Amino acid sequence: MSADPTVTGVIRTAARSLLDFDRLRPGQKEAVRSVLEERDTLVVLPTGSGKSAIYQIAGELIDGPTLVVSPLIALQADQVRSIEERAGLGKAAALNSTLTAGERGDVLERFHAGDLEFLFLAPEQLANERTLAELRDGSPSLVVVDEAHCVSDWGHDFRPDYLRLGAAVEALGHPPVLALTATAAPPVRSEIVERLGLRDPNVVVRGFDRANIHLAVRRLHDEDAHRAAVVAAVEACDPPGIVYVATRREAERYATDLRVVGLRAEHYHGGMEKGDRRATHHAFLDDELDVVVATPAFGMGIDKPNVRFVHHANIPDSLDSYYQEVGRAGRDGEPASATLFFREADLGIRRFFAGGNGVGPDTLEDLALGIDAAEGHVDAVDLADRLGLSEVKLTVGLTRLEDVGFVRLHADGRVERLADGPSPHEAAGAAGRRDEAHERYEASRLEMMRAYAETAHCRGRFLVNYYGEHLDGTCGHCDRCDEGAVASSPDELPFALDSRVTHAKWGSGTVTRYEQDRVVVLFDEAGYRTLSLDLVADQGLLSPAEH
Repeated sequence: MSADPTVTGVIRTAARSLLDFDRLRPGQKEAVRSVLEERDTLVVLPTGSGKSAIYQIAGELIDGPTLVVSPLIALQADQVRSIEERAGLGKAAALNSTLTAGERGDVLERFHAGDLEFLFLAPEQLANERTLAELRDGSPSLVVVDEAHCVSDWGHDFRPDYLRLGAAVEALGHPPVLALTATAAPPVRSEIVERLGLRDPNVVVRGFDRANIHLAVRRLHDEDAHRAAVVAAVEACDPPGIVYVATRREAERYATDLRVVGLRAEHYHGGMEKGDRRATHHAFLDDELDVVVATPAFGMGIDKPNVRFVHHANIPDSLDSYYQEVGRAGRDGEPASATLFFREADLGIRRFFAGGNGVGPDTLEDLALGIDAAEGHVDAVDLADRLGLSEVKLTVGLTRLEDVGFVRLHADGRVERLADGPSPHEAAGAAGRRDEAHERYEASRLEMMRAYAETAHCRGRFLVNYYGEHLDGTCGHCDRCDEGAVASSPDELPFALDSRVTHAKWGSGTVTRYEQDRVVVLFDEAGYRTLSLDLVADQGLLSPAEH
């Protein structure tokens, strides 16, 4: 479908007839149009901005079924249920490990017969060659990758199975791809494009100024005062709400403290029994709880419009994590609040958690030597068993080796040694340098989180800049704006926002934001760095990058 003015009318009419929408939200129309033009499209919209509506409208407007890759079975069930509740939408089903062989065959038969418009499946389903062939025979016209940030190990919610999706898309004949995420800063967006093999993608980033969510930070030093402040703040808020914490122990302890003051509170973390997690989840969705105290495990699938507050008792690992979690508040458009309770000591906890994420040079060398000795293809599971590696460590290590041209990863889990690639020792060295760069980036993301907590200027503007959007003034819905904050960019910018620059030590990077007398640059290898504008001017620390 060509990009003529009538397309806008078609999209609006479809939104009204299919979803009963009076109007589309920022970014939705542009994204649907992009898909209709058969362009690969990456959409970054905050939580609650209607990303599902994009593939629902686009899927109905183009011929052929839509495949939707979704990471959680519970989330797939919610998405299927949501479509079934819309009389105007086509039929939907899920293909996952809960199905019997007969049920699985029935779903695929309906898919081939054209009875299904939307087929939801987990990424691991695409690791099976037979399943891939059956899906290809159904001639999907659109592949949707939901929660696309899971493909990036530079993101905050990395899922190893997502790394095979690029190969799976090619095996399906590369129909148009629509990648959706609520949180992806520029480096994560770049990796999504690379890992999924998106071709000349249209990247749509919109809506990160959530005007109905009041942003605030409370800085405390004493542990007891910090805990009391969190409990008092939750007690004073209208329910329901979420309190995010760093550890399982803290989740249980805060939930107990909140029950003591009379609130219906439960904890939620990955160490709980599956049935207990499900019970807490459903109790929260059904308004049977005032508050859930949770680790980030309480995340995907929290589709509850009336959450009135999302507070953080501990500083998160990054602004990506923080804003996705904050975005679960006020999805109904009504006022909500998000307060970060910041204690300096919490930074040490986060650094400790982040410190063990690297693969390590010895592991990379062992991996490279093991693959080289196999002389051809090797099974990833067998590699993990022989080297005693977790799935995440194995996948990150293999990804690093693929990045440097040593191997090719296939959708079915096979690892192919490339004949024209570097030697095992050279590959391990180059992959190790990439791994070290990743560690530096992780540390710099935490520093950006700290900068948000400590800024004397508009917090909403800070967040919007981080995601590549820009506000001309201040947001008007944060504690700094309450105090009279003003826009903090200098009158004259030495480099335009989003421009590429070079530093003698840190190499090439992108200018992301200005704050009074400082400029923040995201360097390709060194991560986020904050530089004094006076030093930039006096010592020529930055220069335009050569194209």
